[in-house]
Amino acid sequence: MQLSSLIPPQFRLLAVGLLAAALFGAGWLANGWRLGEQLAEQGLALEGQIAERDLLHANTLGEIARASSAQLRSEQDKRLQLEQQLRQSSVAHHKESVDAKTAADRLRDRLATTELRLSVLVDSAAGAALCGVPAGTGTGVVVHGAARAELDPAHAQRIVGITDDGDQGLIALKACQDYARKVSARH
Repeated sequence: MQLSSLIPPQFRLLAVGLLAAALFGAGWLANGWRLGEQLAEQGLALEGQIAERDLLHANTLGEIARASSAQLRSEQDKRLQLEQQLRQSSVAHHKESVDAKTAADRLRDRLATTELRLSVLVDSAAGAALCGVPAGTGTGVVVHGAARAELDPAHAQRIVGITDDGDQGLIALKACQDYARKVSARH
């Protein structure tokens, strides 16, 4: 007797269905395992790529930071050097200004004590016509050369003050030009 004749037909159909479902389920599980393994491999590969990219990104950022730091140090060194040059220049211009002021003060003192007298050349032709000064020098004159007129000490003081102001202005202008030249040379 055959086994198929012992099993009723409705159970045979059920048995074939269960067998087909079991085979399908086994195939599905095997396919799922393979797919899971592939996904796991892809995940590991992706993690490796991400780690490699992150390392490359970190190295790039490190290089950028080092270059930026070096450039910043260079700019700071240039700025400090410029500040030192400007400080030295300022000290030199200040000393020049003080020296010019001291020289003007000494000149004023010498004029005030009549140790020094300020005089101007007089055009002998114009002078003779304006104030009756003789055009030529006589034989008894001690001063040789062109005729000179002595200035009043107060006028001499004012002239020295004007020249001192002019000297101070020129020194300040020179300091400004030097500053502008050094600052513009930096860029």
